[in-house]
Amino acid sequence: MTEHRDREAPSDGFTLAVANPASPAESVFELTDLSCFYGEFRAVRDITLSIERNRITAIIGPSGCGKSTLLRSFNRMNDLVTSARVEGSIRYHGVDLYADGVDPVEVRRRIGMVFQKPNPFPKSIYENIAWTARIHGHKGNMDALVENALKQAALWDEVKDKLHQSGLSISGGQQQRLCIARAISIKPEVILMDEPASALDPIATLKIEELMQELKKQYTIVIVTHNMQQAARASDYTAMMMLSKEGERSGTVIEFNETNHIFTNPKDKRTEDYVTGRFG
Repeated sequence: MTEHRDREAPSDGFTLAVANPASPAESVFELTDLSCFYGEFRAVRDITLSIERNRITAIIGPSGCGKSTLLRSFNRMNDLVTSARVEGSIRYHGVDLYADGVDPVEVRRRIGMVFQKPNPFPKSIYENIAWTARIHGHKGNMDALVENALKQAALWDEVKDKLHQSGLSISGGQQQRLCIARAISIKPEVILMDEPASALDPIATLKIEELMQELKKQYTIVIVTHNMQQAARASDYTAMMMLSKEGERSGTVIEFNETNHIFTNPKDKRTEDYVTGRFG
């Protein structure tokens, strides 16, 4: 069972007053002194940062520094690990996501996730999206919803004549875009992406990056990537993570700034060494 400290329950359950989309600088997430634990092990330590609306924020850093743990804390995926707990806070439009009374299922509906390896359901392309929408209560025109989701994921033209074929029958890059279509079919506000192109070839990777640029017009995107070129090309902001101390396995954000500053004028020597390939 996930434990929490100093939680403040929202007075209205999980009703959010989402700001005008015309205000792109609005913060969607505010992290304050966030630490993530697995049992007694602190995987992520003392992170404070803000994620802006309709921006792509990349999380970079060497393996084992807590990038995926941090990403999964945004939609409470770590709750699925029995020993996981957090300290500090993550506020989503001012609501503490870990407060008593906040439903993690609703959190994950609003904050969708795309994983490293494409994971379509063993169903048709159509049903990958329709089944997901159905279990989240959609009762409208399903054909229109499926078409719209596939168009948003830049996949419709490639699969419109084979909607009833298995989602596992298409290429890896198409499968990943199908997973993105599935995630956006339930109308989240945020899409989390954990190394979404690491298993794809360069052409499929470029399509994912181009798709991200289109999606950020409607969604806020947070991406974990080991690909420095991808982070530099695709993101607006970058958080650089490292182990917090020599000999300690806790990861922390050592620098957070607009991506062009991180890659051309980093303030921390460790950031410069990492993005230029000197270590990591």
